[in-house]
Amino acid sequence: MNVVDKRMIVIDGVPLPSVLDERMIHDVVHGFYDKIRADDLLGPVFDRVIAAEEWPHHLAKMCDFWSSVLLRTSRYQGRPLPPHLALPDVGEAHFRRWLTLFRATVEHRCPPQVAALFFDRALRIAHSFRLAIAFSRGENTMDIQPILAETL
Repeated sequence: MNVVDKRMIVIDGVPLPSVLDERMIHDVVHGFYDKIRADDLLGPVFDRVIAAEEWPHHLAKMCDFWSSVLLRTSRYQGRPLPPHLALPDVGEAHFRRWLTLFRATVEHRCPPQVAALFFDRALRIAHSFRLAIAFSRGENTMDIQPILAETL
């Protein structure tokens, strides 16, 4: 008998839904960045920093990132913050749009429990990045409030 040792992943005290797998992460990442690239606000930002031929690499990196965040695979070895710090014109409106598009993607592609898990992580990441960007610009980080889902 062949028994597969599948470790249970627990996030915030709740076992990770078994339906969340690499295929779902791939579909979310690719669907999300399709929306990003077509967006009037975010598309130009990404076009300035990611050449057309670099998109496959970027998408693979983002799949690794989300796999590491949610499936605990440790595949992502990068540092996600520095590229964002190098974008001088990115502000709250960009993060709000990013979150809006991300929520629409996960709600379309994932069961509700998985969509909520993805979106909770996205909200946390957005707040962390916004704080770091404000700090790097010498702004008062006490003025940076989390973006709440109900305000999108």
